[in-house]
Amino acid sequence: MFDVSVVYLLRSGPAGDQVLLGEKLTGLGIGKIVGPGGKAEPGESPRETAVREVWEEVGLRVDPAALISLARIEYPFHDRPHLSQRSHAFATREWTGDPVGTAELAPRWWPVGELPLERMWSDATLWLPRVLAGEHLEARFGIGLEDEVLSSTMEWTVRADRETPAPS
Repeated sequence: MFDVSVVYLLRSGPAGDQVLLGEKLTGLGIGKIVGPGGKAEPGESPRETAVREVWEEVGLRVDPAALISLARIEYPFHDRPHLSQRSHAFATREWTGDPVGTAELAPRWWPVGELPLERMWSDATLWLPRVLAGEHLEARFGIGLEDEVLSSTMEWTVRADRETPAPS
């Protein structure tokens, strides 16, 4: 199982929060809508991978300290074990630059309340809206030959950046 990182870049728009997603133009998941991200290089931490992949795929500079952990998800591909991976999902509202398309990804801003879930990986509907709303997920999604979810286990917690302080 190899490691990947994905980043959901968030901004405030005229009609509410927006998230930067893009159409995958190459490799696994071609044609799907995804967040910028990809496979870790040897010796890279998940945050280092996230920063590098955002730069390579959409041309934005992200400080690793500004990344908020959203989820850690294992994806065993039952019939294609060479694709099995552990994904580290992050969000940030801080970056420099303007997003640009690359050979890997065609980026576009989407309203958080109108995620294109029908065009994303099949598991996204099970977790992405909740993590963007403030929860943290530890999960395992077994993936089948047609990229469908065959099995799932999910453990939810409130993210530290979303906790309400106790009254004093």
